[in-house]
Amino acid sequence: MRAAVLGAGSWGTAFAKVLVDAGNDVTLWARRPELAAQIDGEHANPRYLPGIELPEALRSTHDAAAALAGAEMVAFAIPSQTFRENLAGWVGLLPADATLVSLMKGVELGTAKRMTEVIAEVAGADPSRIAVISGPNLAMEIAQEQPTATVIACTDAQRAAALQEACSAPYFRPYTNSDVVGCELGGAVKNVIALACGIAQGMGFGDNTVASIITRGLAETGRLGIELGADPLTFAGLAGLGDLVATCSSPLSRNRSFGLRLGLGESLEQAQSATNGQVAEGVKSCHSVLELARSHGIEVPITEAVEAVCFGGLTPSAMLALLMSRSVKSEAR
Repeated sequence: MRAAVLGAGSWGTAFAKVLVDAGNDVTLWARRPELAAQIDGEHANPRYLPGIELPEALRSTHDAAAALAGAEMVAFAIPSQTFRENLAGWVGLLPADATLVSLMKGVELGTAKRMTEVIAEVAGADPSRIAVISGPNLAMEIAQEQPTATVIACTDAQRAAALQEACSAPYFRPYTNSDVVGCELGGAVKNVIALACGIAQGMGFGDNTVASIITRGLAETGRLGIELGADPLTFAGLAGLGDLVATCSSPLSRNRSFGLRLGLGESLEQAQSATNGQVAEGVKSCHSVLELARSHGIEVPITEAVEAVCFGGLTPSAMLALLMSRSVKSEAR
């Protein structure tokens, strides 16, 4: 399959490598010309995937038109809050029947739209052409060819199957799913829950606390997902529990690591400075996830608490106290 991956960060680069290793013809678009030249000429992306040798067959360019020419699959790996603006500039270059794939895990500020909804709106694409890939997909581990599984969700079963074949590599096992809403929502909300886990660990709390946050975080993700029409079983799968556990537990997780710094007492600005100016996706999305939940009347107490820490002046200790003092209820609620 002729594929274009737009976005040469850690996940975009790792996914491009997967596609090459699965036997596809792949071009990776990079925002910075010097990065494109380095990937293309040196077969490396040291800023985002240090120590990883990229396949010689992987091409990279700063020219979006060249990357998209003749592509049968276009995968987007752009920060969610700048995606709409970037996509608007690419719409005229997208091949007419290409499958459009979201690798992004966020909810848009201001609109509370999922990334597949942004693609449909901006590109004018039928939802059956749009897919999402989600799961326990820590980019560095995938680039190191450590075994992992993922979910390809698309309402068109034939497109999903074609993508599944195109993404199948010896270390990367994709499963198909028709529940785009559930897979996408699981990927977005888990970033916020991972921030909460990091905050708790930064405060010195252990596995019981983290396990409790993960489990109750999954519960609020499921409540919101069901309200939006998702299949509850999706949240027990790779795009739900699988992605949540990996993101909340791994030191490779930017969201967990960012939360850890907040729990240690650093400000949002200090944590951002310590991560080379990169803000974790959960920080950007916690407000929009909360906005989405409130618009549907769904309680999401962990998301609400994280948003208050990031933007409302709530201290981490007050966050934990707030969550622990909520009224007792049945676990099913």
